[in-house]
Amino acid sequence: MDKVFARFIEKFGEPTGREEVPPSSIDRYKGKLPNILLEYWAEHGWGGYGNGIFWIVNPQEYEGVVASWLEGTKFEAIDNYHLIARSAFGNLYFWGEKTGASLDITSHLSRYSTHTSIYTGDLMDKGFQSFLLSIDVELNDYGDLFQPAIKKLGPLRHDEMYGFVPALMFGGPDTLDHLEKVKAVEHLTLLSQIAELQPYSFSDL
Repeated sequence: MDKVFARFIEKFGEPTGREEVPPSSIDRYKGKLPNILLEYWAEHGWGGYGNGIFWIVNPQEYEGVVASWLEGTKFEAIDNYHLIARSAFGNLYFWGEKTGASLDITSHLSRYSTHTSIYTGDLMDKGFQSFLLSIDVELNDYGDLFQPAIKKLGPLRHDEMYGFVPALMFGGPDTLDHLEKVKAVEHLTLLSQIAELQPYSFSDL
């Protein structure tokens, strides 16, 4: 294990729900995702960290989610994006083939933020390592609800997330009582259809 991934695990916690990555998946994303990420896949698989608060995922499973969120937006013309990671509450981390770690979406709020990465072209490996080290545990824990959610609902499987029911964009409250364990792909697709994707504004922070 290299130093960067070791630091990531030290910060987030040991892996959970590991899935082995088949060679066909690594071949599928060669030239599209950083080589170092594909190496991490081969060594560590896809899976959760910190009891499942953060997940490194199979982008192929989320192709429909990416299409549903980005269809009709300016991002379609900017880059080809792949979902490489997500949080237990649906913070989505996209990787652009040309722009690297340049787009995040907070799905339950239908808000996005963009970043201009200096690590493009031949620097994509450094870009992914920088992304991995920049991920913050607290920012992936919506309202400090993660530990209470695990206690009430149980830990997540690789294809699950904690979702508010009814969704916040339908006016539902963001309380533990309205959290449920839901299928990630289906719930993220539903959230993409409720409200138009908007940029974060200072009033959201």
